[in-house]
Amino acid sequence: MITEQHVPQFRFKDFSDSWEQRRLGDVAQSFEYGLNAAALEYDGENKYLRITDIDDETHEFKTDALTTPDVDLAKADNYRLQDGDVLFARTGASVGKAYRYKASDGLVYFAGFLIRARIKPEYDTEFIFQSTLTDSYNRYVSITSQRSGQPGVNAQEYAEFELSVPKIDEQRQIGQLFKQLDRLLTLHQRKLELLKRLKQGYLQKLFPQNGENVPELRFKGYYDAWEQRRLSNYITITGGNAWKSSDYSIDGDYLVVTISNVQGQRNINDKIGNKISVADPGKYLLRREDILVSLTGNVGRVSRMTDIPAVLNQRVGLIKPKTKRIDDEFLFQVLSNRRFESSMVASGQGAAQANISNNDVLSYKLLVPQDVREQSTIAHFFRNFDNTIALHQRKLEKLQELKKGYLQKMFC
Repeated sequence: MITEQHVPQFRFKDFSDSWEQRRLGDVAQSFEYGLNAAALEYDGENKYLRITDIDDETHEFKTDALTTPDVDLAKADNYRLQDGDVLFARTGASVGKAYRYKASDGLVYFAGFLIRARIKPEYDTEFIFQSTLTDSYNRYVSITSQRSGQPGVNAQEYAEFELSVPKIDEQRQIGQLFKQLDRLLTLHQRKLELLKRLKQGYLQKLFPQNGENVPELRFKGYYDAWEQRRLSNYITITGGNAWKSSDYSIDGDYLVVTISNVQGQRNINDKIGNKISVADPGKYLLRREDILVSLTGNVGRVSRMTDIPAVLNQRVGLIKPKTKRIDDEFLFQVLSNRRFESSMVASGQGAAQANISNNDVLSYKLLVPQDVREQSTIAHFFRNFDNTIALHQRKLEKLQELKKGYLQKMFC
């Protein structure tokens, strides 16, 4: 047993004893691999937990695609989860992803690419689970999972992970705090997902569907049929520059906006990427609210530019209205519709990496109300919707940062 002692930066009142290091194998009474069974349509009772069923952000059991294991369940009791079991992904891109089973998740069996650790009763299972979300755990998995082929961590290696543990009363208080934080995070995550689904529903109802020339729902005072046009009637599209990576610098004046920044959210992700300094960016200079579309990889994703100084990289298209016959925000909402992205994905098929051309975008057919006032009314409705989504997104991100800070300061 390891005897080195530690204390965290933040602690609850009345706790002062040093924490002691343990191996995960010291706090778990067993490690077991899951069922090697195919997944069947959910039978309404017996749930099957696979790596993909664990949410990457919340680490909760996702229930949108429930399945049942294709196995004689009368002989599978050993693979049935018990309250407090902690599971780990043992291979693939999600290696290290953890999940703590709760009785409220129902009757659940776990699949073969997961490892179950059954925690000893003298340890708080929530505290042990939260230890798997710390930076030290992530570093351990990153180093241990390195293989010549697919990354992986086996049960024996998980058992060697070292964690610092206080006495049980302190474990329980810490576990309870993070349980409440996780509930709040899950609530905000679900609200955000609901808003996004609601917006997609309105996009379906406020824009005409296939074969129709009027939408299912309409704002008062508008009755004329919508007319089909090609995007080329309304926009121009230009590509970016092939900036040299050798010119990138940490303190560059401009963000180089690539396809990685265009993620299909309302605004680009301007927190990632390289910077560059150029004397005159010319036509490649981007401006707030510019509409950008990904032409390679995840083709057809559309986002608007933020106010950060930036220049356009190759394989990102800059879309600009060329006529006052289309409302700029209405145009963005049309391109945000999954119908546009699906059309671009179909155009880009047939190669190892999907690619679309400017002409693919310009050839896209859309239905447009000829009264620009109707366009503007629809655009205003969806802009407000996007602002609400962004507000909830920021709240969620602040909570995620809060939890991350507590993990750093309350574990050692």
